[in-house]
Amino acid sequence: MNLRLAPEQASNFALPYDILFNTFTILSVVFTIIVFAMILFFVSKYRRGRKADRSNPMHHNTRVELILLGIPTLLGLAMFAYSTKIYVDMRTVPEDAYEVFVIGKQWMWHMQHPNGIRENNELHVPLGQPVKLTLISQDVIHGFYLPEMRVQYQVVPGRYTKLWFKPTKAGRFHIWCTIHCGTQHSEMGGYIYVMEPKQWAEWVANDGNRFRPRATTLAQAGEQRFKELACGTCHGEKDSPQGPSLKGLLGKERVFTDGSRTVADEGYIRESIINPYARLNAGYGETMPVYVYKEQISEEGIREIIEYIKSLGGAAPTASPATTPTGANQ
Repeated sequence: MNLRLAPEQASNFALPYDILFNTFTILSVVFTIIVFAMILFFVSKYRRGRKADRSNPMHHNTRVELILLGIPTLLGLAMFAYSTKIYVDMRTVPEDAYEVFVIGKQWMWHMQHPNGIRENNELHVPLGQPVKLTLISQDVIHGFYLPEMRVQYQVVPGRYTKLWFKPTKAGRFHIWCTIHCGTQHSEMGGYIYVMEPKQWAEWVANDGNRFRPRATTLAQAGEQRFKELACGTCHGEKDSPQGPSLKGLLGKERVFTDGSRTVADEGYIRESIINPYARLNAGYGETMPVYVYKEQISEEGIREIIEYIKSLGGAAPTASPATTPTGANQ
């Protein structure tokens, strides 16, 4: 029997996280033993009937107080600084990261690659390449957890969240849901396959080794949906009385009828599709069908349209790791 105290270390975050976790555990145990030992010592020495000198009891000792307060304070500050660095690193996604879109559903994980490859409860990624996961739920709150990578983040409906990691070991590792999401929560799992670069390139060239037509990229699929829904009738190459142009939308500041402003990001675009009257662009009225698209388009379809709109140009906005949609915007 191979007994492991922790999962394998398979990403750039594994070692720093384990150092932090083990340090907290050791310090907790050490201080618990010290406090417990002192309790036993004083209980034994000063219990009733014991001949101990109780005259002139000490009420103040600066040296002891500095030691008891100073050492824990310094240790706490050191752990705070180290954990803050890990947090900042985890929430700062590299620009060259390979992005995969993940949808949580009761009770499965659906993955969409930029080139159109789709997977259920499996995720194939290249070794040594930063991987960015953009997460959203189709129904209830889930928790996407890769134990060997030491990364986890909430997957919530109506909101894009993000996590990233850099695989450092090839192999098959676990995917779990860590938030109870219904009767089959325990079955909501899968595997992440970290592949050598050459093997990964072959896998991509074979469309994930699946016997099906060649994959269509998310942007191409989004363009097709855009045409099927006749979005171009109102959103053309240039702004029109019917609707603003979507060309170069990503990263552009939007001004609303109430005077508020926001920078267009993925969350903004999603909310604009499913709830167009949450905020209206200045100069436009309520001409987009309310909630029609919300009923017609799945989360997969929304993501495809977003990728198509992103392909029309525009600078990626600097957004928080968890982007809450601000609303939309005919």
